[in-house]
Amino acid sequence: MTGLRVFDDRNCSLGEGPLWHPARGQFFWFDINAHRLLTRTEDGPQHWQFDDYVSAAGWVDPGRLMVATASALVLFDLGTGAQEKICDLEADSPATRCNDGRADPYGGFWIGTMGIDKQPDAGAIYRYYRGELRQLYAPWSIPNAICFTPDGGHAYLADTPRNRVWRQRLDAQGWPSGEPELFLDLPLDSYRPDGAVVDSAGDIWIAQYRHGKVVRFSPNGPERQVIPVPAARTTCPAFGGPELTTLYITTANQEMDAPGEADGRTYALEVDARGQAEHRVIL
Repeated sequence: MTGLRVFDDRNCSLGEGPLWHPARGQFFWFDINAHRLLTRTEDGPQHWQFDDYVSAAGWVDPGRLMVATASALVLFDLGTGAQEKICDLEADSPATRCNDGRADPYGGFWIGTMGIDKQPDAGAIYRYYRGELRQLYAPWSIPNAICFTPDGGHAYLADTPRNRVWRQRLDAQGWPSGEPELFLDLPLDSYRPDGAVVDSAGDIWIAQYRHGKVVRFSPNGPERQVIPVPAARTTCPAFGGPELTTLYITTANQEMDAPGEADGRTYALEVDARGQAEHRVIL
């Protein structure tokens, strides 16, 4: 593992939803509170402004993303900025917004919702699959850590305020089969599970919000590695780069009395693991 570096020095209020687009070889992420999708290329920083909260995406083809907004899943054209609504997402609930999400190995897209003011049990977790949006879990407070094992057999999911991560068996089409099993029950004094990603060997890398670190756990649960991050509000990791050996880490500076220059930046480092290529969403 080589040293952590600043990938992008823009200070996000709530950096989230990191995504390496495998067909473009390009990294994207969101500032949820600023309603922005961000990227950085050889030409420098770029962003797209939305009218409402945006938090997570899956790639559909080289030019388009499925983007989760506060009230819908939309098809977003990276070239023109055009948006086309795919389906509503709690459009009748102005008190909630989108949060963590990720495409699954079957072409589906999982997305969580939560209260804008973090109201307990205001949210839920949904899955979009080939034209159908189905609610999977409710009530949920702050859905996070949505990611998938390399064999497609299980999903992970967390409810951040409860400091727990569950492991859910999936059927042959990627729908939950049976009840989720408790995977991690983490102590409050040094853990707060936020976004997560699973590498190609099955280890799960979980950002620990307010604790300035990403922690790597084995598929059986034991902690394997801790990556310190200079921003305390560490939000989500994602693998990218040509060999999928770069770990990108988003952070936040929201709700801080005096955020430092490190808070809200996006970081990257080379690690001794290889990620999974992000799965394509099938509309």
